[in-house]
Amino acid sequence: MELKNKPHAKGTRQLFNNPVLERLTRTHISIPLILFGTIATGLIVYGLDKGYINAINTPLLFVGGLLSFTLVEYIMHRFVFHLAPKNERQEKFAYTVHGVHHDYPKDKDRLAMPPLLSILLSTGFFFLFKLMMGNLAFAFLPGFVMGYASYLWVHYMVHAFQPPKNFFKVLWIHHGIHHYKDPENAFGVSSPFWDVIFGTMPKKR
Repeated sequence: MELKNKPHAKGTRQLFNNPVLERLTRTHISIPLILFGTIATGLIVYGLDKGYINAINTPLLFVGGLLSFTLVEYIMHRFVFHLAPKNERQEKFAYTVHGVHHDYPKDKDRLAMPPLLSILLSTGFFFLFKLMMGNLAFAFLPGFVMGYASYLWVHYMVHAFQPPKNFFKVLWIHHGIHHYKDPENAFGVSSPFWDVIFGTMPKKR
């Protein structure tokens, strides 16, 4: 999706005339954070109780899942959310899932994926990881979804709060450049690591 530098509107925008669909596009940030924190904890406790995972491999798998999410985050943001639409239907889809966020970046109710959709996606990832690594998925998926929760929190803080006076400020600057200066670069939100690896760091001016 090609996004031009333009003034950003304050407030919000209605996407659907149907009130139920419109409500589903809005999410308070606390809901997914609590939801995925609970899911991650429950999976680890269940996996340990059943002997699927243990105290040695769980931390390694958890960190592996968390780091894996940062790559998925980058790929989704760059190649799905910013995919150039080829027809009107694709353009509407692109605007609904991400374009509206670029037009209204301060809309706090649209800084997270609707919980119903994120649960469906995380369920799909669970079965994918289960197929790939068996019961080790009970430690890998919690890291993956907590990577998503961490991304959500960083994304929310960047758009809702003033930048802090510590090392986290680099995330504010990086994502701010993506929104306000260079939307075709700086796709990493929770970390600029993959932008460095794939050469999409913002150009110095």
